[in-house]
Parts: sequence; C-alpha cells; structure tokens
Amino acid sequence: MSPLSPSSYRRRLVLGAAVALGGAALARAAGPIRLRVVTAHLPPLVVENGGSRPGALHEVLIALCRRVDQTPELEFLPWKRAILVAGIAPRTAIFPLSRVPEREAAFRWLAPLFEENYVFLAPRGRDFDVRNPAHMKDKRITLLRGAAQSTLLRELGYNNIVEGRSIDEVHRFLVHGMADAAFGEREIVRNSLRSRGQIAEFETSEPVRKTAAWLAGSRDFTEADAAMYQKAMQDMVADGSHQAILKRYGLA
Repeated sequence: MSPLSPSSYRRRLVLGAAVALGGAALARAAGPIRLRVVTAHLPPLVVENGGSRPGALHEVLIALCRRVDQTPELEFLPWKRAILVAGIAPRTAIFPLSRVPEREAAFRWLAPLFEENYVFLAPRGRDFDVRNPAHMKDKRITLLRGAAQSTLLRELGYNNIVEGRSIDEVHRFLVHGMADAAFGEREIVRNSLRSRGQIAEFETSEPVRKTAAWLAGSRDFTEADAAMYQKAMQDMVADGSHQAILKRYGLA
C-alpha cells in the first residue's frame, strides 16, 4: 500500500476526530449509567418516599454516583431480602451494609459511607440496665432481621434474640414487652424515638461496637469499579460535601 499524501493524512485526522467527537456526544446524550440499588426504610439514613429529605446516606449515594456519571435507582425491600438480592443478582448494589467478617467474601465493597455506633435501647423503669449491658445477657433483645448485629450479639453472649421485619416492628416488640431491650445503630434508634415523641421514655447505652456502613455490590463489580467509587468518596470527604450532607441531618 502506498504511503498517504499529506493532504490525505490530514483528511484522515479530521475524519477520525469527527468520529471520536460524535461518539462522545452520543455517550453524553445517552445520559448517566443506571445503577440498581436495593435498600430498606432506615430513617434518618434512608427514607422511603422521603421527598426532599430522602435520608442522609441516600443523598450521599446520589452525590457519589453523580461523580462517576451514574444514576442510582432504588428498590426498597425488607432488609434480609435486600441482602439476599444484592448477593445473587447481577450488578446490584446495596446500602448501608455493615462490613463485618462473615460478609467479606460475599460482596464487592465499593465505598464507605458512614460510621455506625451500635447501642442498646430500653424503656426507663424496666429491668434492663443500659449502664451495665454486660450483666444483661439473659434478657430478650430485639433487632432488625438480617442485621449483622445478631452475629455480634451472639459473639458477646446474648442468645435470647427476637428479630423484627422492620424498625416499626422492633419498636412494637419493645413497647409491648415482647423484648427487654433493642439493639441497633444509634442514629436509627434516636430517629425512631424522636418520630414518636418518646425520647424521654427510653434510655440508650454507650456504643458497644463501631463499624462502617458501606455501599456494597454483587461480586460481578470489579476491583476497578470499587477503586472508582472509593476515589469519588475520598474526593467528597476532602472537599467537605460528605460532611455537609451529614450536617443537614444532624449526623455530624
């Protein structure tokens, strides 16, 4: 094949540039990639039908996805089912998922979202002493079904566990005497009481354990995907946007 003349070479460069630009324009026109995300109603972190206040971590997720040119599409499920779906459905993410050893190999850990503090909650005047929870191991403890805290409780020696399908059901078990105390994430516990005007009627322990709540995904997310999300989250922390969202919800 004979070498290209200078004019032919220039024409090829122009055509190549036009094709590249056209491809980029089409990609932009197609819009952000949709990201399937399963979760549960866990106010103030995630709020189903929350309108302008969809929950602190929902807002964090929206901002995070915007930085990687994605749009999260949320599906609300009972928490135990959400975990099951995220573990088996392709390209499906879940949040806020506690990163604990028994889950490590089941998910791709995409980005840390929030520090969780696990506490005991008990009605005032009952016989569960939140100041000495280590002495209360024979008491009935209620928590959200599928939560990682059940494993933690058993490791700590609490075996009389009553699981609820939702935060509301956990609260009912506690109020109606089907459990002596509840165990859960501190901000979720506080929000549940605040929404019912019952903060003065309950007391909480100091945090028993701290961990991180993550955006996690099915194993077909790649390590490169995880690196992309984590870089975006690092940028959000560095520029203060992550902290600003938490502050709007009184979480920072």
